[in-house]
Amino acid sequence: MITVDSINNWFVQNFGALTLEQVKSWFIYNPDEKLLFNTGLFLGLFLVFYFVYAFLRKTFYLRLTYVILFSLFFYYKSSGIYFLLLLLSSVVDYSLSQVIYKQKKDNVKKIYLVISVILNLALLGYFKYMNFLIVTFNDMFHGNFQLHDVFLPVGISFYTFQSMSYIIEIYREEIKPTKNYIEYLFFVSFFPQLVAGPIVRAKDFLPQIYQKLNLTQQDVNNALFLIIGGLIKKTVISNYISINFVDRVFDTPMNYTSFENLMASYGYAIQIYCDFSGYSDMAIGIALLLGFKLPTNFRTPYKSTSITDFWRRWHISLSTWLKDFLYISIGGNRSGSFAGYLFPSLFFFGLLLWGISDYNTSIIPLIIALSSITVFCLSFLLSSKIKQTLVTNFNLFTTMLLGGLWHGAGAQFIVWGALHGLALAVHKIFTEFFPSKKEGKPNYFWRFISIVITFHFVVFCWIFFRARDFETALQVINNIGQLTFEPENWKTIVLGYKNVFGLMLFGYVWHFLPEAFTNGMKSVFDKTPLLIKAIILGFVYWIVYATAVAGSQPFIYFQF
Repeated sequence: MITVDSINNWFVQNFGALTLEQVKSWFIYNPDEKLLFNTGLFLGLFLVFYFVYAFLRKTFYLRLTYVILFSLFFYYKSSGIYFLLLLLSSVVDYSLSQVIYKQKKDNVKKIYLVISVILNLALLGYFKYMNFLIVTFNDMFHGNFQLHDVFLPVGISFYTFQSMSYIIEIYREEIKPTKNYIEYLFFVSFFPQLVAGPIVRAKDFLPQIYQKLNLTQQDVNNALFLIIGGLIKKTVISNYISINFVDRVFDTPMNYTSFENLMASYGYAIQIYCDFSGYSDMAIGIALLLGFKLPTNFRTPYKSTSITDFWRRWHISLSTWLKDFLYISIGGNRSGSFAGYLFPSLFFFGLLLWGISDYNTSIIPLIIALSSITVFCLSFLLSSKIKQTLVTNFNLFTTMLLGGLWHGAGAQFIVWGALHGLALAVHKIFTEFFPSKKEGKPNYFWRFISIVITFHFVVFCWIFFRARDFETALQVINNIGQLTFEPENWKTIVLGYKNVFGLMLFGYVWHFLPEAFTNGMKSVFDKTPLLIKAIILGFVYWIVYATAVAGSQPFIYFQF
């Protein structure tokens, strides 16, 4: 028979005796113990929070204020005192949005918009790019400026972009501003997606604030299914292969064989997908339990048949944001702009300098530089609409370059963005010469080949994304390039990492399952009694605790 004493004994045996210091630690910021969705602490706090939330569901401002307070606490547990930065940013942006909305003169409205964008980018630039700019300046001009000890607040890129979209949409007269600051702060600080997305658009989210809270049984089913799936992706797959294999190889690639470098690249591809899509699934599920629908952020991206298709499936909220607020702003496929031409020109100039400076050591960098420039130029020179394609490709390349820089301050992120920008340009000219047939029987063989090529290009690009710097990425690529067919050695490595490779295989099989199979699993889950669903969720959290080999691992996109 289960008694209070037996539960208490089990808790003490597994977690230790509860002390006052432990209780205090739940509410005090610790940089080594952030409040993550995949922790028992979050589960406990959320259950208490949700119990009170249920009683406040028929209120409006009281409910909004309650969620705001929990959101600020959640962010405090992630970034400490920097939750005040979020508040300061929200006050400034809310005030400027009110001024822009009330202003009648277009030129004055534009001035306030520019001020808002500059302030947001300056804030983001200081915390994220200050040291990168100092190092770049010192290298180029032999300067001696000291690096700053700058703390990067978690999720600053996400809430900055979200806040910017709000002001831009008001400037474009796509939405009206919120009725008051409380409603705006609720939008910008909403904790499920605050630190790692999805990036929510004001025109999609704000109307939900004013709707009557209506949580259906199907919403609960969908939420629990997403949360359980997200937890498994993050903790069972991503964390394990990261700690036990991928991190080790990418930290010191020269200490591992070519085959291990190759498998680590495949490993990182499924790791980052399970990590980020797992977080997004949990965020969407938690928001759904609160009565809010967040946008889908991933649609099995490794099933993409082209790089264009990939960006319709990967981090959808970011790619949509970049298209609507960056790509279109610099001209889109209509016209060129100074910024649209500047960034690709600077990149190719820098690439050429790299090739020339390394010429005495190796001719390969120069060949890469000249080949990249040639391929990009051919992507519009071969087009039947040279002028329009030139404009489109330059603007696409700029968007992807800045998208890469958004992820991190380093040459490896710039190269990652450039590779995707170049691939998008090449795909455009390819589709012009070989347009897809919209009628007739689908060619499954060609679809399979397209998926394989796209997937391996994306995996290649992930090497730059994961490596700690550009030189490390080149080491990994060089090691893979020396791969030889050695079945006995490969067998030994596979057996040595059988658990890691088994989970990698599980992750890929899960990802490539037909949608009908996933829908079938979802249908079975929907019909399961609520108590069983709760038990399944509790069991998954137990697995999370049991497999926490090195403490809770932060989500990859927290660093962005």
